[in-house]
This record gives sequence, C-alpha cells and structure tokens, in this order.
Amino acid sequence: MASVLILMGSQSDWPVMQAAARMLKDLGVSWEARVVSAHRTPDLLASTMREAEQSGVRVVIAGAGGAAHLPGMLAAFTYLPVFGVPVPSKQLKGLDSLLSIVQMPKGVAVGTLAIGEPGAANAGLLAAQVIATTEPNVRARVQAFREAQREKVVANSKLDLD
Repeated sequence: MASVLILMGSQSDWPVMQAAARMLKDLGVSWEARVVSAHRTPDLLASTMREAEQSGVRVVIAGAGGAAHLPGMLAAFTYLPVFGVPVPSKQLKGLDSLLSIVQMPKGVAVGTLAIGEPGAANAGLLAAQVIATTEPNVRARVQAFREAQREKVVANSKLDLD
C-alpha cells in the first residue's frame, strides 16, 4: 500500500480530494484513494484502517461533506495521523463539514484543514511534511516546493499603478 491513504465518503468528493493527490504526486509521495462511507460501510471503514496500519500507510487524509463523520470515525480506529478535509456541501458550502470535523472529543485527534480544494492541497502538503521527517528525498522536494512558493511572491512583489 502507499504511504498516504486518501479516503472520502463518496465518489462525488473526488473533484475536491484530487488536490491532495496532485500535491502528493508532485512531491513524490505514494498515495492511494478509496471511497469508504462512515455511515453506509462502517465495517469496511474499520477493516480499511486495520489494513492501512498493517501495510505501512503513514498518514490518512479524509474528505467528507455534510455530517462529515468520516475523519473522526477513521481516527477512532487508528493510531495513524488523520487529516480531515471539509468538502463543500450544497446547503452550507462546507461550513457544516468544517464544524463537524473540527469538533472532535478530547482523545480522538483529527487535524482539520480548510474547506475545499485549498484544504485538500494543504492536507497533501502536510502529509508529505510528516513523511519528510524520515525520508530525505521527500524533505528535499518539500523544501524545493517552499522555495518555489517564496520565489513566486518575490517575483510579483512590486506593484505598479500603470
């Protein structure tokens, strides 16, 4: 199995969650994506986490919308770090998802990211940073990414009225 497991509550979450996959790919981190529903497939959720622990997954990224119970349920079944990405919903544009994911009880930790694609991309970056603590090649790519970000800002730092 891959270093990072990206899970989502339904296939419709993939347009948002693929931002995490793209970031991981760009940073040279292996990933796998699956659909696992906290409400419709709880047994699959539990077995997926057992399999992830046994196969060397280092970080789990979970995207969920609406009630957004997936990240918290995953965290309840594993010692692996879980990063939750609130997927925008039609009714409340992801605010409901954000509040659901961020309100974890003491003792069940989920790192909560921003709503939508920015949060998914940052979840991928954060997962890569975790892996970079023990993998120098990933560390070098994360550092290069950060330097490229810095250079973009510096290159566009001068504003003009023309």
